[in-house]
Amino acid sequence: MSSWRRSPATGVATKSLKGWCAGFTLIELMVVILIMGLMFTFVMPQIQGFSQAALKSQARRLAGRATYLYDEATGHKLVLRLIFDMDNNGYATAQLDPYAVKPVFAPDNTHADRPVALPAAIRIRDVTIEGVGTVNRGVVATNFYPEGYVDATVVHLEDASGDVMTLEFSPLTGQVAIVNGDVMPTGMSQ
Repeated sequence: MSSWRRSPATGVATKSLKGWCAGFTLIELMVVILIMGLMFTFVMPQIQGFSQAALKSQARRLAGRATYLYDEATGHKLVLRLIFDMDNNGYATAQLDPYAVKPVFAPDNTHADRPVALPAAIRIRDVTIEGVGTVNRGVVATNFYPEGYVDATVVHLEDASGDVMTLEFSPLTGQVAIVNGDVMPTGMSQ
């Protein structure tokens, strides 16, 4: 209910809103929702870009480790092994001296070759090794040989949103190609 009142100081009539509830109009609510929708539209791609960046970073880190192992194997005449542990979501290296009296793979725990645990939001989905097949549980390893080649290997890394990065180890050059998406090269058996 509203009523008119005269102000004693000025003598001007004012309307009193006694009994009315203060609140937002429908137009004000629609404007706020529109602004929130626009902000959400612009912010979401940025948030998704952060998770994609983390996936790319881990793919590059693994590719760097593989390239390093290839160079070390040929340079020091060792057989090096990159061990993928899908159950614990990480990888580690081991080395074997082929000229030792009793050659045995031993964990390589030097500063550069410590085991790597992937962040919880990124996982090793599967590893395909020529002659072994595709493994998505347990432990599987790819070898780097002193003669200058590596087992043909394809690794799929996946983040929490389902984005996939494919790493392909070239058997003759040791180069690692990183491809965005779920790719299986022709000629690789699954």
